[in-house]
Amino acid sequence: KIWYIAALGFLLPFSYAHTDFFTSIGHMTDLINTEKDLVISLKDYIKAEESKLEQIKKWAEKLDKLTDTATKDPEGFLGHPVNAFKLMKRLNTEWSELENLVLKDMSDGFISNMTIQRQFFPNDEDQTGAAKALLRLQDTYNLDTDTLSRGNLPGVKHKSFLTAEDCFELGKIAYTEADYYHTELWMEQALKQLDEGEVSSADKVYVLDYLSYAVYQQGDLSKAVTLTKRLLELDPEHQRANGNMKYFEYIMAKEKEANKSTTESEDRAEKETEVKKKDYLPERRKYEMLCRGEGLKMTPRRQKRLFCRYYDGNRNPRYILGPVKQEDEWDKPRIVRFLDIISDEEIETVKELAKPRLSRATVHDPETGKLTTAHYRVSKSAWLSGYESPVVSRINTRIQDLTGLDVSTAEELQVANYGVGGQYEPHFDFGRKDEPDAFKELGTGNRIATWLFYMSDVSAGGATVFPEVGASVWPRKGTAVFWYNLFPSGEGDYSTRHAACPVLVGNKWVSNKWLHERGQEFRRPCTLSELE
Repeated sequence: KIWYIAALGFLLPFSYAHTDFFTSIGHMTDLINTEKDLVISLKDYIKAEESKLEQIKKWAEKLDKLTDTATKDPEGFLGHPVNAFKLMKRLNTEWSELENLVLKDMSDGFISNMTIQRQFFPNDEDQTGAAKALLRLQDTYNLDTDTLSRGNLPGVKHKSFLTAEDCFELGKIAYTEADYYHTELWMEQALKQLDEGEVSSADKVYVLDYLSYAVYQQGDLSKAVTLTKRLLELDPEHQRANGNMKYFEYIMAKEKEANKSTTESEDRAEKETEVKKKDYLPERRKYEMLCRGEGLKMTPRRQKRLFCRYYDGNRNPRYILGPVKQEDEWDKPRIVRFLDIISDEEIETVKELAKPRLSRATVHDPETGKLTTAHYRVSKSAWLSGYESPVVSRINTRIQDLTGLDVSTAEELQVANYGVGGQYEPHFDFGRKDEPDAFKELGTGNRIATWLFYMSDVSAGGATVFPEVGASVWPRKGTAVFWYNLFPSGEGDYSTRHAACPVLVGNKWVSNKWLHERGQEFRRPCTLSELE
């Protein structure tokens, strides 16, 4: 199976310690270790069973020879007193011992380990979350089902594939969400693999049952009839298919009587399908194109205005003799990247501090002003304070030195790990005018700027994109990007609306610092013009 579905495929109907596993690779690696431990326990059980069967086999072989000899001349055999004694002993004692051996349960150790580990298993919500992540990746990166099923993705180290049963399960999950577009795609893939001769527990009858209904729900009646006929060829007594067939024939006859054009219904079905797939929001299309690297290209004239330089933090004493590398990523809004700005050792320290605290990432609810989880932000995050570790304190100081902004009023360092299909859809970091209470509890004003560390390379996907302007910033380990969310006047810069694209292959770790208005009055003075 593919993309950690293997880790999620071995499920029980409940979980004692549900932690949204699919939202973080960091937590999913624990599942890999759990499964490895179970495999070791299972192999120990197999060895115990094999040892038990070996003892029984030796006993059977010994008695087979003995009884062959005895049955040829029973009286002569029993004429020997030792043989008579041993027969009594075997039947009275040794066969009872063999019976106890046969009845002995060798699975105690394995079952005990399963009971202990079960509390750490993912649940149905996690499996559904991982499945939705695959569907999200499929849409964002324009991947067909065959490509996903065969695991032909860029940058993969451990190629894997989806079985017909896996495709069937993905289709079922889409079906339960009333997502008939993806139901059709994955049921067709399951059927294709079964038609190609794949040996599977998935049943063509069940696949065709789901597929025909999904197709019907999207308005393609003729295809639904064709699929239902194929189902009835395999199972002529299928009650629901027979009922559906009568209903489909009734609908078709009714349409024929009314001289309705099938072209109109097909066009409508096609439009509904497209709506399901892309929801036709211009921003959504831009976002997905940018994630695929198909964004707007800067004109040569604009590109000439982008430079790389050695930067000393405006003559900051710490960087005069050892300036840092800085390069321009975009002009408006101005986005700059700092290179080699956080070391591998610092990254590992930050990750180790964050891992025990990782929990489902939250967003500000504009109506309540409180933090809540959201379907459009799929990751796990943790918050680190400067007083907890000298490394975090040093990182905070570095951000202050290079931005020239006061970090004493900033939020704590947020560390995020994006799991399977992990993403954060287009959003603003600053509070808009219709969200007056967004950061009221902090008492430090609006988020004036964002500093974002990339703490890992990503094999495919995972870009930070700005749909309003067409910018794509790709993760590079050890670098950081910085931009202002507010103009000097304090007005929000709406061109900074950005998103974290789904991780297609790999593991994405980032950490960010949101700097606030308070304390910046003399560091970044207000201007008279609203948009300056």
